[in-house]
Amino acid sequence: MKRTLILSAALLAAAFLSIALPGAAVASPPSNDDFANATVINPASLPFSDSVALDEATTENAEPQNCYYTGQSVWYAITPSSKGAFRIDPAGSNFSDSVLNVYREDGSGLGGLSFQGCGTWGNPVAVSAETGKTYYIQAGKIYGGSGNLHINVQAVPPPSNDDFANAQNVSTLPFSDSIDGTGATLEASEPNASCGGNPRQGTAWYKFTASETASLSANGAYFNTMAVYTGSGLGNLTEIGCRDWSGLFTFQAQAGTTYYFQLAGFSGNTSLAFQLVKTPPPNAGFVYYPGDPSSFDTIQFYDQSSDPGQLGIQSWSWSFGDGGTSTSQSATHRYLADGDYTVKLSVTTQDGRTGSTQQIVHVRTHDVAIAKLSVPQSANVGQTRSIVIGISNKRYPETAQVQLFKSNPSAYGGFDLVGILQLNVPVRSGGRTTDFNFSYTFTSTDKSLGKVTFKAVASIVGARDALPADNEASALPTKVG
Repeated sequence: MKRTLILSAALLAAAFLSIALPGAAVASPPSNDDFANATVINPASLPFSDSVALDEATTENAEPQNCYYTGQSVWYAITPSSKGAFRIDPAGSNFSDSVLNVYREDGSGLGGLSFQGCGTWGNPVAVSAETGKTYYIQAGKIYGGSGNLHINVQAVPPPSNDDFANAQNVSTLPFSDSIDGTGATLEASEPNASCGGNPRQGTAWYKFTASETASLSANGAYFNTMAVYTGSGLGNLTEIGCRDWSGLFTFQAQAGTTYYFQLAGFSGNTSLAFQLVKTPPPNAGFVYYPGDPSSFDTIQFYDQSSDPGQLGIQSWSWSFGDGGTSTSQSATHRYLADGDYTVKLSVTTQDGRTGSTQQIVHVRTHDVAIAKLSVPQSANVGQTRSIVIGISNKRYPETAQVQLFKSNPSAYGGFDLVGILQLNVPVRSGGRTTDFNFSYTFTSTDKSLGKVTFKAVASIVGARDALPADNEASALPTKVG
């Protein structure tokens, strides 16, 4: 019993000694591990950088989580003393799974934080800041574990044309400009554009004074809202139009009037781009069908005009080259004689811009016809007899093809092909024809049927026959004995 007591006392003494003597210290969380102990960043000392080991960093109860959950986080706080923005990035960290969440203090404690944005996987985050408001940065790792976080904070000033009074003057057209709108702000009495893209971020301003009355087209980048105003100050501006998602706004500017253009990003976009041009004329264009018209065709003309100003075409004027006209969008016309006709289309937009185009329409009436089909009235099995198809042609020299068929009730379509001939067919008057001569030997099958009916089909090679109805003919049946 005594030996046991002595051993216990020795162990207890050793334990006290290990506490009292210096040795390996137990690691503790970073000093800014908790929200209440956030490292305060002096806005006058930006840019700011800090490096902190996250090995023992923790997460508080009710600590907000946005974009990605972080089980290890540290906190920073900054209260901007002037308008603009700040950008935070994790460059220099020895891990890639970083997460940066930014909050605005709108109430007390963790419950009073309003999420403003985040950057993950090594990406930065930028936030437009209100003067006098405190912003908290929650920085950490997505997957936890050890690692050193390097955080960098820098101020982003507003663009030079941030305020209406400092609107950038556009002196010549075409004009284009791109700016970083991260630091852009909103003035107290600044108008809110009527089109989408809400909630808007800060704005930039441009102005243009028209030297002549003309149509202008303005637009912004894809995630931009662009509004156009007239007036002399923020308190008396009148919006004349608005576009977002890079939509084009076209309007007629009046000589001597100054126009103000308000540009803003939305959905987190801070890249602002503005373009202003004198609106080009409409692009007139058309196609027609058929593409090889004849004097028997009613041609359908299809308007394919477009307006680069995106206002649309308001009126159409057709001139068909033979005295005929139309004001329909898609017109029809028939030419009574062959020839080359210049068709002109003129279009006018809703704001009065005009454009025109013209094409030469070649009207050619190609037409051959089967004028005769000579077959024997009767024949015997084994006999070879002549069959003659006469083709008439009164317009242009043609190359014609003639197919000869004979009846067969069991064949698809009721006919079998006998043969094909192709010949040059000159223009002939006075009822004269070009003859296509076929020969046919009658079979026992023909005899069993008792008769054979011959059919001829003619076509023009390399051209469309204007009247195909007279390109097919059938003879009276030939008796077969």
